[in-house]
Amino acid sequence: MKTAKLLGLSVLTGILLTMAWPMAAFTLLIFIALVPLLYLADYVTKPKHFFSYAFISFFIWNASTTWWLWNSTGVGAVAAITANTLLMCLPWWGFFACKKKYSGNVALLMLLLFWMSFEYIHLNWELSWPWLTLGNVFATNTTWIQWYEYTGVGGGSLLILVMNIFTYQLLAFINQKVEPKKMMLKSASILLLIILFFATNHLIKVEDAASTTKENVGIIQPNISPYEKFELSAASKQIQLLISLSESAIDSNTKLIIWPETAMSVADWQDNIASNSYYQPIFEFAKQHPTITILSGIETFKSYGNNKETPTARTTDNGIFYDAFNASIAIKANEVFQLYNKSKLVPGVESLPSFLRFLAPAFEKFGGTTGGYGTSDSVTVFTFTGNPYTAAPIICYESIYGEYVGSYVKKGASLLAVITNDGWWGNTPGHLQHLSLARLRAIETRRWVARSANTGISAVINHKGEIVAQQPWDKAAFIKYAIPNNTKLTFYVQYGDYIYKGSLLLCLILVASSLFSAVKKKFTKV
Repeated sequence: MKTAKLLGLSVLTGILLTMAWPMAAFTLLIFIALVPLLYLADYVTKPKHFFSYAFISFFIWNASTTWWLWNSTGVGAVAAITANTLLMCLPWWGFFACKKKYSGNVALLMLLLFWMSFEYIHLNWELSWPWLTLGNVFATNTTWIQWYEYTGVGGGSLLILVMNIFTYQLLAFINQKVEPKKMMLKSASILLLIILFFATNHLIKVEDAASTTKENVGIIQPNISPYEKFELSAASKQIQLLISLSESAIDSNTKLIIWPETAMSVADWQDNIASNSYYQPIFEFAKQHPTITILSGIETFKSYGNNKETPTARTTDNGIFYDAFNASIAIKANEVFQLYNKSKLVPGVESLPSFLRFLAPAFEKFGGTTGGYGTSDSVTVFTFTGNPYTAAPIICYESIYGEYVGSYVKKGASLLAVITNDGWWGNTPGHLQHLSLARLRAIETRRWVARSANTGISAVINHKGEIVAQQPWDKAAFIKYAIPNNTKLTFYVQYGDYIYKGSLLLCLILVASSLFSAVKKKFTKV
């Protein structure tokens, strides 16, 4: 096959992946998006050439769907898109190597396992950036994926890979004019998967939450410029705006007020928050409304004295070790405030892996620091006397991690409170994609989501992943909504990413078995 046709297949995969992604209107294309790349593998002979074609496919996908990172940091956007593209090529490089050594079916099985293992590792290592996890593609079509309460996004990724592989095999059978039985079997398999996929809305019965709930939640969207909110000169006005919007949002049944990430932007030592002069109006507001809990994002420091207690600890000019935190705080009158420090940090912005610390000067700050934030050891839920809501304080980037969000629910969270500051990206698909990912978390956990975004989009998402209330981008506003509680644990919350873990385990077993056979064969010849 001529180079131009091979390049065309490579580009086609990139375009199909892009057109399928949330905010585009062609989600179903995801079931054939990888077929051109699979077909291309049949006609390329050299691994480096196949790697190059795969790079083109995934670079188009990454650049076309996450270009909005450029609005925050040019260097960071280029680094993230390029690095993620290279990582995505690795499972396909492994598939191509297997294809040259084993039968086609074995190679396709290894591709499935390689990709699932890649997604799982990408969820859990120091350079985690799982924004383009395949299973995320259905985030705007939540009626199709109510079964995510059993599988999480891993089930979606697995289905997408199987559908692409089956479709590729069916087309290969047709081209090779093989016996009709094989084509019928493959066609029937694809048809069965499609029927099951669309029938889930009827197969899985999701009970509607009780509509008799009186208690409500106030969600505040202050619409403060993310580039100005950390200026000390404007702090008092910003706090007054947050309080004013909160006053408008509450009534006698309001139990929880949610402010966005870093809404309390005057960074201070954690043991000095209650006496911070800028924050006195907030504590006074809490005293005036003793039945209400305020959940807010906050910038804090924690001192360790002369001991460096964490790898991320820095030092002051006089040698005191401390950590900086992107945190959340819960404040209620006559009770000690509670804190949670963000644990899932944005790579290159809020943290850098140890092996990339030398690149720190190249990354610009947007909502974090290349110096590295500290983190909590585990999740925290906010519970206060007289408040029916046990809130999970999910800070921005953390909302894209299914198993991690599930760990809040395991600790008793009855409500997912997502606080974020998406204004760094401007009015681009970035904040819309981020909103849609929270819909997946609602289905996986069957918890309602109260989302407070600094510049938008703030929203209420029900346990089916449906957006039932929202405020538009770039508007100071609030939402008041009577949100039901739920305490049941879904299968996915209980068992987490078991599909990913099983795929990784099977992948390791097969790779180890292959290596053992190769070594044994080599020594047998000797």
